[in-house]
Amino acid sequence: MITPEHPRNATRLIYIYSIPRIGSSLLLGIVGLGVAELYIIGYNLPGFWGFFPVAMGYLAIAFSQFFFGWISDKWYTRLGRRKPWILLLAPLSFVSFICLFLPDLFLHNPSQSTVIAWLILWDIMFEVAYAVSTPYGAWMAEEFTLDERPRVSQITNTFNFIGYGIMAVFTLVVLTNFSTQLSQHPGVLPPVYVWSCFIFGLIFFVSYYVCALVMPTEAPPKTKPDLRKNLRNIVENKNYMHVVIMQGFASLTWIAATGVMLLYTQKVLGFGLFDYILAGLTLLFGIFIFLYVWRVIVAKWGKTKTLLVVFVLAMCVMSCSLLGFVPFPSTMVFGILFIGGTAVFLAGWYLLSSIWYADLAQDDAQKTGEMKAGLYAGFPSILLNIFQALGTFILALLVTLPNFTVVTATYSHTFSIGYVVYGPIFAACLLLTYFYTRNISKVQLDVAKQELTHEEPVKDDP
Repeated sequence: MITPEHPRNATRLIYIYSIPRIGSSLLLGIVGLGVAELYIIGYNLPGFWGFFPVAMGYLAIAFSQFFFGWISDKWYTRLGRRKPWILLLAPLSFVSFICLFLPDLFLHNPSQSTVIAWLILWDIMFEVAYAVSTPYGAWMAEEFTLDERPRVSQITNTFNFIGYGIMAVFTLVVLTNFSTQLSQHPGVLPPVYVWSCFIFGLIFFVSYYVCALVMPTEAPPKTKPDLRKNLRNIVENKNYMHVVIMQGFASLTWIAATGVMLLYTQKVLGFGLFDYILAGLTLLFGIFIFLYVWRVIVAKWGKTKTLLVVFVLAMCVMSCSLLGFVPFPSTMVFGILFIGGTAVFLAGWYLLSSIWYADLAQDDAQKTGEMKAGLYAGFPSILLNIFQALGTFILALLVTLPNFTVVTATYSHTFSIGYVVYGPIFAACLLLTYFYTRNISKVQLDVAKQELTHEEPVKDDP
């Protein structure tokens, strides 16, 4: 129990809360970076059908995250509002991940149409189950104060990118190699690949369960949430809606930055095993280092100004994808720099995006007297994932563009020009987001530093 004799241990709570980020970054990162790679290369699907099912998955999560955010606000049980949904959805995430990345355990000599249907089904199931992140994310506003959240964000993102680093090595080395082998020897599953998938799934499952069982249970709400009233309050919160719209437009670029990275290094740059190892290490250490750097910058400049700098950097890096048309004597140096630049701006975005909805939920609670952290975390998923689905659909169309061949004295690569021109196209989308954030919306990510006075203190589980 949290009592005067046993006060709240903020550091302990921060680390307990951060544990699931290892598993979530593993699974979500592998799906984001690797699912198109696996099905386009390994199962020989056309580029369009490698990306289109992923777009359908984003549409599914758009509504599931909103639903589970709302329902976790509405229903209070003996376990609280958030824990029941975490305990329900975490096992489904594990099962759907295994089915998505190990279809050969269940299908034997499938036709192309069967593979497409399987991909659509289990990608949608995974995205629906990944709505577990919404009630989990709501705890940021309920368990931690405004001043604690930058530290919470840094530590959660440190755990996040421990998992992300493992994921980067797995996708850049194991998955790419397995996909190539699978295209040549259908149905053959290397043990290292199979065991890695099961271990990653179990890490996700166990980490969420540990967090749900150990974290304090939030106090019951004083009044029963009214969905229609709360939605009206959210929509009338202009600053909140500006942030939602801003994040939605920005997500067009982020989905392209992560969704094509692996295929870009393979199809355009022709990376080999050693190149992928260097790329994975660059991505890992680049993100780790710049999580701290961006946190320092946020403390000096504030969230809004820092976000604009992240946007400018991302536009510059993404536009460099056009250099894939250049016949370099060696593509390794450019590829490592490109991935390193991507790591820098992704670190800034992930640090900021895990903070502001908790801040805005608290800012609203100070005005309305009611904490709606679940709805605040889940409502943006509608617009955010619709934009992500749109971005993925644009990628699906781009990779159907005609092929281009780069020839040098040492290599020859043939690839769809869509794998190269995607960068400046999505950078232009981010440019519009930059001006929206700076000049039109007057987005304020730095809410007043006040603490809630109407909320009951959290209590420990019985």
